[in-house]
Amino acid sequence: MSTTERNVVLHVDDVHKNYGGLHALSDIDLEIEEGKTHAIIGPNGAGKSTLLNVIVGRIPPSKGAVVFDGQVLTGKKPHEINQLGVARVFQTPEIFPELSVLQNVMVPAFAKRDGAFKVHMMRLLDSEAGIREEAEHLLADVGLHERRDTHAGALSRGDKRRMELAMCLIQHPRLLLLDEPTAGMSRHDTNTTIELLKKIKARGMTKIIIEHDMHVVFSLADRISVLAGGRVIVEGLPDEVRGNPKVQEAYLGGAH
Repeated sequence: MSTTERNVVLHVDDVHKNYGGLHALSDIDLEIEEGKTHAIIGPNGAGKSTLLNVIVGRIPPSKGAVVFDGQVLTGKKPHEINQLGVARVFQTPEIFPELSVLQNVMVPAFAKRDGAFKVHMMRLLDSEAGIREEAEHLLADVGLHERRDTHAGALSRGDKRRMELAMCLIQHPRLLLLDEPTAGMSRHDTNTTIELLKKIKARGMTKIIIEHDMHVVFSLADRISVLAGGRVIVEGLPDEVRGNPKVQEAYLGGAH
């Protein structure tokens, strides 16, 4: 079946990343189907976060290209990639600690709509009823509505990650990249996040998830790619990956 027939929305095409003699990524070829959840797993140091940084334009590949919906992302700046409909929840939350939780969720909506942060952004935060209402709904979805007026810097790490997820969702991205979205969360909060991501999937949003928690991976993934030593060693459906001896070997001494 061809790429078009399978409706591939993101193609990581023969991507390599070298740092001197270190091959952080080699021969990476991934096709992400629209509307699916594709998990990327592997032991520490496998190259997972490097790969995500290449996709969102934070790191240029040494070779190869990333193509999103027919457009080459390689060479574009991160904010240009974001404008095309790609959003990312970072491993370390990137927030505005001096603003309230609600304001944090509203800001990306203005940036998406207006193309950049505006001088009068703070006035907009108080005046835009539609965006405010959507931000409040999203905060309810991620379980933070009661803390909407709290300074974002005062949140726990797990709550900051849930807030950052709402900050991404208000942009209505076509592709959402999640770098260990449940790290630092309690099991209850992790399960709440899983249910939220299942709801998002029902709306047709494509997701790439990097995650060490196999409970999260097998709860959400339609397809899994396993990285080890900067290469994809196995790719397939969750049941195909679960018992693969190569995967078990890669994880010996690594994450469980």
